[in-house]
Amino acid sequence: MNNDELFHHLHTTGLLLLPNCWDGGSARLAQAAGAVALATSSGAVAWSHGYADGSHLPVDLVLATARAIGRVTTLPLTMDIEDGYSDDPAAVASLVRELLDTGVVGINIEDGSGPVDLLCRKVTAIGAAAQAAGVRLFVNVRTDVFLRGLAPAGEGVAETVRRAVLYRQAGASGLFVPGIADEGDIAAVVAASDLPLNVMALPSLPPPGRLRELGVRRLSAGTAIGEAVFGQAQAAIGEFLATGRVTAPFPSLGYGTLNALMVTPPPPA
Repeated sequence: MNNDELFHHLHTTGLLLLPNCWDGGSARLAQAAGAVALATSSGAVAWSHGYADGSHLPVDLVLATARAIGRVTTLPLTMDIEDGYSDDPAAVASLVRELLDTGVVGINIEDGSGPVDLLCRKVTAIGAAAQAAGVRLFVNVRTDVFLRGLAPAGEGVAETVRRAVLYRQAGASGLFVPGIADEGDIAAVVAASDLPLNVMALPSLPPPGRLRELGVRRLSAGTAIGEAVFGQAQAAIGEFLATGRVTAPFPSLGYGTLNALMVTPPPPA
């Protein structure tokens, strides 16, 4: 089974857990830990290059990140491209076409606070580009209704479902609703949409077993892993500058283990 077909299949049963990575090294860690597919976090990718999240990252670095991850793993890879880094659907489709050339089989693209019809046009253009390339691209459309509070109180589910219908008609493969956490809201979205539902890890989110029961098909770590790693790095740097040592109480893989992990070839597809 090709990676594009495999990635679609992974959304059909059970719950796909995606530990969002940001470069080749973090991708190797995720694969070694047992991940069956990989996703990037736009925030962690941007931070790793010294940029803020929020469509500030130059697209050449988006492409470089995809190539760097593709070099070290054979797992299906989906890239978070934020809003596509352009308001021009043709430009967004062109970026996606370049990502397909790196082996990417999925993307996340979001509406944010932008017009719904604009994202629909982008999704349609992306679908045409993928079809022309002969790739069954998984287009995971993120709607920020809950994350940004884009609907009046009590109307979040209805607005999410309204957008989901439009995105499905435009060619979306999946629906990502970050910020949703209430079991009743999750169940309502699952029942009203035929798109596989993706949610983002939050302290208030039900555990994975319960999410499976509710019909959720994908759970993303979002920026949480990146935040943890950068927080540990900041603590270690601060300790070193203050004491000349690095002894803070956080786990270390050790030089030999980490270096060996980075030179081990990826397993065959």
